Amino acid sequence: MTTYPDIFSIRPEDKVPGKGKVLISEPFLSDRFFNRTIVFLTEHGPEGSVGFILNRVLELMVSNAVEGLESWEENLSVGGPVASDTLHYLHTLGDIVPGSMPVVPGIWWGGDLDIIRELIGAGRVRRDQLRFFLGYAGWSKGQLRRELNENSWVIATVPNDVVMKSRGDVWKDVLRSLNSKYKIWAEFPESPEMN
Repeated sequence: MTTYPDIFSIRPEDKVPGKGKVLISEPFLSDRFFNRTIVFLTEHGPEGSVGFILNRVLELMVSNAVEGLESWEENLSVGGPVASDTLHYLHTLGDIVPGSMPVVPGIWWGGDLDIIRELIGAGRVRRDQLRFFLGYAGWSKGQLRRELNENSWVIATVPNDVVMKSRGDVWKDVLRSLNSKYKIWAEFPESPEMN
């Protein structure tokens, strides 16, 4: 009898969340909002987790949506389903932006939006140094652990440029970069029954 590996079970060492890590959804996650997403965790602790989806981009430009950022010709990203009318941003500007919270070395979350506006207006910010998101992804106490126990997410660490520059099909790219059985996930069609 031939036995086949369970490609959908996630190894325990790949279920350890933490600030600055990414959650990569399994290929057939039934949650329509999070299907085939990568979420960068900016907070993780006993009381819950917060993060931003890296591969969901809106047709809406920041310049058309945020007052004082008319010169920022970049698309807004969908951060997640929570508080979808709130603006959030990740950046590499560090202490130049008061109130920023470090996530990992080289990436900060939030800070003084007026300073961001000034820096953009003065032409001191490159496109790969700043990302804007509408809403965020959030998990209450114990919720993420339950989802991890259901094998909904594999957890990994990615380079900073994946967080700051990625759009589009980064889900497949990151899975292909993993040195494990998860590479095969990238090759599954979205609807296997259509294959």
